[in-house]
Amino acid sequence: MDKELTTFINDAFKPYGDFPAKADVTRELLSNLQDKYKDLKEQGLSDQDAYQQTIDSFGDASEIMDEIGHKLSSERDNAVASVHKFKGVALEEADLAGVNLTDANFSGSAIQKANFDTTNLTGAKYVASAISNATFVGAKLIETIFKSSDIRFGAFDQSTLSKVQTKSSSLQSTTFVDATINDSTFKSSDFTDASFENATITDTVFQGCSLTRTTFKGATLSNVSLHYSDVKHTDFDGASMDKVTYAFLKKTNANLENVTVR
Repeated sequence: MDKELTTFINDAFKPYGDFPAKADVTRELLSNLQDKYKDLKEQGLSDQDAYQQTIDSFGDASEIMDEIGHKLSSERDNAVASVHKFKGVALEEADLAGVNLTDANFSGSAIQKANFDTTNLTGAKYVASAISNATFVGAKLIETIFKSSDIRFGAFDQSTLSKVQTKSSSLQSTTFVDATINDSTFKSSDFTDASFENATITDTVFQGCSLTRTTFKGATLSNVSLHYSDVKHTDFDGASMDKVTYAFLKKTNANLENVTVR
């Protein structure tokens, strides 16, 4: 089914031409779809049903491209409002630490290894962005959006995430150590080998996410939902959680031997 998924991704983005993050983003989106298909097959679905549910989870490419500002292979003028000046640009290894980037739009941009430490990213958007190996240590992310983006090997340690929305993105090996996360939604995203060690997570949803070897070691969880997320190989060692979160996880195959229930 890899061939069919590759064709699906290529066809989805074909009408929109090139943009700086295209190669990285399409590669990671394909990887996410392949992992999703594999998970569904392991759940016993037929090839066709697993394929259909996989591509349904992707959504509409036009919504992604609307954020980037491309339409039918033509680039719009990037000299627009200052909050949009980062759309579709190459900013690898950029030092943006400590900057106020409220409402900035990084959609379609290649910003690998960028430094966003202690930056104010309230209302910022990262749609179809290549952000691997970027750092957000101590950053402020409120109503920030990550969609269909490559965020692997990122660092959000000691950051504040409130009302953040993440969908169809790859966050493999990304760290959220000592982060404060509340009222946020992570949907159809890959957190394989990610770390939420000692994080405080409240009123947050992980829906349809891959949490293989993800660690919540020493984390504090309150009203955290992990609907349709695979937690069989997730590490909750030393975590503290409320009764609602515990009751939900108890119904799964999660190892809860060394957790504290409040």
